[in-house]
Amino acid sequence: MINEQIRDREVRLVGEDGAQLGIMSSREAMRLAEEAGLDLVKIAPTAKPPVCKIVDYGKYKYEQIRKEKEARKKQKIIEIKEIRLSPNIDTNDLNTKINAARKFLSKGDKVKVTLRFRGREIAHMNNSRHILDDFAESLSDISSLEKAPKMEGRTMTMFLTGKR
Repeated sequence: MINEQIRDREVRLVGEDGAQLGIMSSREAMRLAEEAGLDLVKIAPTAKPPVCKIVDYGKYKYEQIRKEKEARKKQKIIEIKEIRLSPNIDTNDLNTKINAARKFLSKGDKVKVTLRFRGREIAHMNNSRHILDDFAESLSDISSLEKAPKMEGRTMTMFLTGKR
C-alpha cells in the first residue's frame, strides 16, 4: 500500500535515510512524505502499529524485483536422477552405471537406484540385494545413503545423496 491507500490510524514511520521517526498518525506521516517529495509506503503491514517508510516508490519496487531475481539466480534446484539395474547385471555394466551415478552426484543431484525384477527373477530377490549394497559401497566416498534399499512391488529402490 502506498500514500492514500494507507488507512491505519497510527503508523511507525521510518525516514528516507533509515532513521526511526517514531509513531504518529498516518496524516502526519503522509504530510512528511509530501514535504520530502516522496511516497509513503507500508513495508510491514502485520506489525503493531504498521511500519511505513518514506521512499521513492518506483525505485523501491525496482529494488525489490532485483532482489527477488538475485535470490532466484542463487538457488540450486536438486533433481532426482534414476539409474535402473537388473539382477543379472555384469560387473562392467555395473561399473558403467556407477560412473554415471558418480557424475550425477558430483553435479549435486540425488540418485535413485532401482533394481527391477522381471518374471522369475522375483523368486531370487534376496540374492540380488548385494548389488545395491555394492553400488552404495562403491560410491560411499562421495555419497551417503539417504534411503536404504526397500522392496516396492517388483522393484527394490534406494536413494543416494552427495556428501556436503
